[in-house]
Amino acid sequence: MGKNYMKLEFSSKSSNESFSRVVVAAFAAQLDPTIEELSDIKTAISEAVTNSIIHGYEYGDGIIKIEATVENNTIKIIVEDSGKGISNLEKAMEPFYTSKPDLERSGMGFTVMETFMDELTVESNDSKGTRIIMTKKIENLPNKER
Repeated sequence: MGKNYMKLEFSSKSSNESFSRVVVAAFAAQLDPTIEELSDIKTAISEAVTNSIIHGYEYGDGIIKIEATVENNTIKIIVEDSGKGISNLEKAMEPFYTSKPDLERSGMGFTVMETFMDELTVESNDSKGTRIIMTKKIENLPNKER
């Protein structure tokens, strides 16, 4: 299979989080992933989009962009916002760290993304937004469980 590409742009509303998961999962389906691999991708997308909504835009109006590329047996996903950015990226990447403890979120967003994807890169500039790049290799084994 050659290279395939898609781009999605949507409002930073919580109601669009599940929509974005489904779109990326449908795009990833061409790699014939297991249910578990698909679930991993959906979970990582969910965390990235939720971070943009809560932290990037602080529930305000904004645009979230997702680009995905499938090549060979790997999917690369970029989730990008133009929100306020992350002032201390190293601190934000630490497990259990949260800048909004009052929201009762676990502070595990980046840890979850790292766990479910093979590679995670986070680029952020104060007041210019955040770009999360994730890749996952789909093990295309002939006898894998479906």
